[in-house]
Amino acid sequence: MVRTVTGAQTTKFYRCPGCDHEIRPGVAHVVTWPAADYGSVEDRRHWHSACWTNRGHRGPTSKRW
Repeated sequence: MVRTVTGAQTTKFYRCPGCDHEIRPGVAHVVTWPAADYGSVEDRRHWHSACWTNRGHRGPTSKRW
């Protein structure tokens, strides 16, 4: 499952598993999670939109994924 989050909706810092850089509050991005979990908080990952789009060209850099 993938959900787009607008910059206005974000209030926390996240770490993108695609590039291992911060996603700062106010930055639009995507939230992903396995479809079987229906949004389990523990399995959600916040990605920069470009990192998510290009994920097939490289693997995650973060060990947390």
